[in-house]
Formats: sequence, structure tokens, C-alpha cells
Amino acid sequence: MKRSRLRVLASLALGAALVATLGLLWGCGANSQSGSDAKTAGTADNAKTTVLKVGASPAPHAEILESVKDTLAEQGIELQIIEYSDYVLPNTALQDGDIDANYFQHKPYLDDFNAEHKSTLVSVAAVHFEPLAIYAGKSASVSALPDGARIAVPNDTTNEARALLLLQDQGLITLPANADLTVTPRDIVDNPKDLEFLEVEAAALPRELEEVDLAVINGNFALAADLPTSLVLATEDPDSLAATTYANCLVVKEGNEDNAAIKALIEALTSQHTRDFIADRYQGVVVPVF
Repeated sequence: MKRSRLRVLASLALGAALVATLGLLWGCGANSQSGSDAKTAGTADNAKTTVLKVGASPAPHAEILESVKDTLAEQGIELQIIEYSDYVLPNTALQDGDIDANYFQHKPYLDDFNAEHKSTLVSVAAVHFEPLAIYAGKSASVSALPDGARIAVPNDTTNEARALLLLQDQGLITLPANADLTVTPRDIVDNPKDLEFLEVEAAALPRELEEVDLAVINGNFALAADLPTSLVLATEDPDSLAATTYANCLVVKEGNEDNAAIKALIEALTSQHTRDFIADRYQGVVVPVF
């Protein structure tokens, strides 16, 4: 009898132990399932977010992109801006698929790059123009420019031609009637003040400003040098040949023009918000073209 009672007690103890063990295992299983659900939920949330990688020059391009980040985020698009300091890597990275778009160049440069590198990159939106501007150096105004004054201009063909056309617009020189974006100082027809032109690498022009009477400087280099807008005496007209030719554009690899995230970025970059941002921040040094 005692032996039977002991067996019953042993069985009850074993049963309790098994119940406890099963309860522990069930609890672990429930916790594991909960973690799995969180991970799945996280994965599902991430799936709703589209990452859009865009290469850009630091100023003004990356700054303009930064201004539309929140707008894109509201549409489930995470805009990642990758800054480049040269004009080759952002195109090779785009062609190789390392980024989804870039924003730093104008159409003529893009066309030349495609021809040279056999790449298939296309412009999908013209966003802004960086006008060349005449900056005051030793002379405070165009009208007060003395005879024999020295004017610094970019030394590359296209920007030098733009500088000369701008100086012609100010009545300082006369160019041939058919002058285009290949004209040089040698083509000047009339130079009544006997102006001397100092040809300087474009990026170095801000450093030469104190050494010359006037300098014609690209907008992006003026921004990089923090030149005050109070020194600007005249700028290229937004409707000029240069503006229509050298508008900076958003570029993608051919075949991605209709990508939904790209279309959302185009809409954001050509919105009233962006127009206002450019006007307020750059005060005419950068001009919207949309």
C-alpha cells in the first residue's frame, strides 16, 4: 500500500515537472514568435520605403536636393545624397548603377560625356541655371571702369564666350553679329576702353578679384568662395543663350525615366517650394529655369 502511494506521488511530481517544462517551452516559443512578427513588420515597413541615391555637387545641387528630402519622405522615398567634388565620378557611378540619378551638369557636358565614354545617360529635367556674373574688384561699377582696366574671365572656351557676351550686354565691347558660345577675345570688333582680358581657370577667379578691376565668375565658384552678392554688378539674363543651353539637369540612366521615385523627385525639384528655396537662398546667383 505504501509502495503504491509512493508511485502515485512520484507520478504526480513527474507530471507537474512536465507541465512546468512545457509551459516554459511554450513561453519561449511565444517570445520567439513575437520577435519574428516584429522583424516581419519591420521588413514590411522597410518595403514601403524606396531608397533613392542621387549624386550631386556640394553647392548648390546637394543643398537644393536637401530642401526636398521631407517632401519625398512623405511619399515613402528616402533620398540619399552622395556628394562628389569632380565631374566624372557621378556619371560613371550612375552608369554602373551605384546611384540612381545625378544632379550637377548641363546638357552639353552630358552629351560630350556620353560620346566619349559610350554611356547611356539622359536628362529628365532642367532645374536651374548658374549665371555668370560680373563682380566688382578694384572698380566699384561698370560705368566707372577706367581705360585700360583689367578684367578676369574664365579661360575655358564656353565660359569665356559667355563672359564676353555678358560684357557686350553691358556696352563694354562689341562682338561680331553672329557671335556664339565659341567667341574669344581675339574676335572682339570694338574695345573702346582698351580693356585687358586676363584669362584665368574658372575655379581660381574669386582669388583674383582683388587684383583686377572686374571679374566674370561662374555662380557655383562664387558660392564656394562665399562672395557677397553685393559685389554683383550684372548677371546673364535667364532667357539668354547661355541660360537655355547650360541649365543644370537631373540625369538618369536610360530606361529609368519612368521610375516612380524619379518622377517624384522631378516633381519636387520643379515645384514652387524649390523655386522659392533657390530665390531665397541664392539671391540671383542661382536661377530656376522651370
